[in-house]
Amino acid sequence: MVRAGLTAERLARAGAELADEVGFDQVTVSALARRFDVKVASLYSHVKSSHDLKTRIALLALEELADRAADALAGRAGKDALTALANVYRDYAREHPGRYAAAQLRLEPATAAASAGVRHARMTRAILRGYDLTEPDQTHAVRLLGSVFHGYVSLELGGGFDHSAPDTQETWERILDALDATLRNWPAT
Repeated sequence: MVRAGLTAERLARAGAELADEVGFDQVTVSALARRFDVKVASLYSHVKSSHDLKTRIALLALEELADRAADALAGRAGKDALTALANVYRDYAREHPGRYAAAQLRLEPATAAASAGVRHARMTRAILRGYDLTEPDQTHAVRLLGSVFHGYVSLELGGGFDHSAPDTQETWERILDALDATLRNWPAT
């Protein structure tokens, strides 16, 4: 019997909240069943497994991030757009650390192709066209931006910068200045 009110979407949202509270790695169908005070078996009519649940959380996080990025990028170009996109990722990771971790989940190719991850790539490439980057340099630059954004956010969330000056916001702004300068002066092949 399906418990009234429980749906795959509701479970994904509750799983995302749980991920923010305890960490994405700790999210399981069992933990979610405890949250709803139901038997684990009753959730399997909505999600296939813990992996399915985590995939749904990842898709939710990618969608939320893409929506925020689209709103932040509207009407912006160049460094202003680059900064807006970077700040969306950093702010989202700070507000929703578990969901941010979920957004890094490796998805099956078909699932990834149908996800909001495609929107992320399109938005990033749109920013890079403003720097006159073409292929394959655009792909190299997408990877650079992703590496810097994710690397900085991961170190910051992990407390890697807690014990030294200058303030992390000042460093973040300098990094964005450096990325802008790098993109404007992209090395020729």
